[in-house]
Amino acid sequence: MTEIYLIRHGETAWNAAGRFQGKLDSPLTDTGVKQARACGERLAALGIRFDTLIASPLGRTRQTASIVASCGRFPDAQYDNRLAEVSVGSWDGLTQMDIDAQWPGRLDGSTPFDWFFRSPDGESYDAAFERVTEWLGDTGDCVVAVSHGLTGRILRGAYLGLPKSEALCLPVPQDVIWRLAKGRIEAISVA
Repeated sequence: MTEIYLIRHGETAWNAAGRFQGKLDSPLTDTGVKQARACGERLAALGIRFDTLIASPLGRTRQTASIVASCGRFPDAQYDNRLAEVSVGSWDGLTQMDIDAQWPGRLDGSTPFDWFFRSPDGESYDAAFERVTEWLGDTGDCVVAVSHGLTGRILRGAYLGLPKSEALCLPVPQDVIWRLAKGRIEAISVA
């Protein structure tokens, strides 16, 4: 039976500033480092032998995976593009004010959960769903996965078979480990 322990990267400088990262990067803040360490310590305390530690190849997830790995006996990190954050294309690195100024009206009628897919040249929900579903089919027995907010929502939604509208509303805290096992998802708090 596959068991996945999914975590979101720790808080980054751009998270704190309200800047949307997408495929771009910013480093973890001191808070983000503490969040990553807390996740690693909590995972180590579970006493589970993990087969794989896998992360998105982006810098913030690599940094988080490295911190997690330093907290216990974890396999060397591997990287998989299928866990990368959804790109919002031209909007990567911008704030909502930047987007409103450069693309007036483009976000009209959107919600806090679906605006990502209104970018003129970003990744579609269907494309992101397809790649995370493919990844889910390739996972090993007991996996720690380090990913992102939006990708983590889509991945958990795919795992549970949720419709897009429900998947995009899932919470994305940076101090929770999501245990995906036996068709259910359990939140393991690290705070």
